[in-house]
Amino acid sequence: MSRKERRVRVDLADRSYDIAIGEGLTGRLGELALEAGVGTSSNCLVVTDDNVAKTGHLRRAVDSLQRSGYKVFEAIIPAGEESKNLRKAELLYDKAFEAGLDRKSAIFALGGGVVGDLAGFVAATYMRGIVFIQVPTTLLAHDSSVGGKVAVNHPKGKNVIGAFHQPKLVVYDISALNTLPEREIRSGLAEVIKHGLIWDADFYEWLESSTDRIKALDPQIMEDLLARSCSIKAAVVAQDEKENGLRAILNFGHTLGHAIESLSKYGTYTHGEAISIGMAFASEMSAEFGRINRDSVERICGLLERIGLPTEVPLDLDPKELLNSMKQDKKATGGNLTFVLLSEIGRVEVVKNIDEAKVLDLLCRLGRKSV
Repeated sequence: MSRKERRVRVDLADRSYDIAIGEGLTGRLGELALEAGVGTSSNCLVVTDDNVAKTGHLRRAVDSLQRSGYKVFEAIIPAGEESKNLRKAELLYDKAFEAGLDRKSAIFALGGGVVGDLAGFVAATYMRGIVFIQVPTTLLAHDSSVGGKVAVNHPKGKNVIGAFHQPKLVVYDISALNTLPEREIRSGLAEVIKHGLIWDADFYEWLESSTDRIKALDPQIMEDLLARSCSIKAAVVAQDEKENGLRAILNFGHTLGHAIESLSKYGTYTHGEAISIGMAFASEMSAEFGRINRDSVERICGLLERIGLPTEVPLDLDPKELLNSMKQDKKATGGNLTFVLLSEIGRVEVVKNIDEAKVLDLLCRLGRKSV
């Protein structure tokens, strides 16, 4: 193990795996895959998108795998949420057949959350499940790459067609962050902030005090940030792998966030921007129900805004349509709304059967022009 490499363990008995975090790890992907027990006897498929393919990450990954003895095939999908659907999954199944993948093969997901979710879904369902390795290249994907949730979208809702399929390994090369547009960095920080809000008040305070160094992508700060954020995700997943209880807290901000993404056709807002609005709204709801005070709401919205994330409900999305979309969310039961609400910074609770009239009223009151 490289001295500069950090490891976070996701403890799931015989499905346990490591998250390797450090600089330059894409160039060691083959070595790390061998170390994790991924064999070279069968062909493997690297799935990425056309943006990542232009940066050199794909070449470094493929070269590293080939040096370690893997026979590698490539599949490149169009970048963006629009690729996360069953049509693109079918194209990847075709590619898997063409590449001669068998039950001992592996799929490497090299990219952001869309690539990870789509490639993971294909890996979970091809021949009833083959090995896959997450190689996230965005800050946002530090969240989606850990925990085994894989899915595609449906026009009626986000991530409603999916499975739980844990990766064999997660390889996070923080060097990839330097190739990201500023908007993608901000988007990824939304999920980092979420982890502090739901689990660790000290981590949240550290984020508040480290904002300038985070925005500057200070390498040591980013390594610490990723290790701490991934550790929170790993701890939650280890206690509740398939979202039978505790893991639902990871959906803080996602009830409204997913509705915003769906109604805006997955093109206007990044996932992180939508989740930021959702977290601000859930914080307002928490205050509305007397669970937290106004100072906490202002503190949360203040950090999101300092990062450069939106916090206001878009006026161009109809509140009633947002409400209806939230009622179709997979976390809803019998059409009744479920929200993750704050008890304090660092602690949340899943609250079921939320009065939809109160939600609609708050949506109308908080609606603003979109940014």
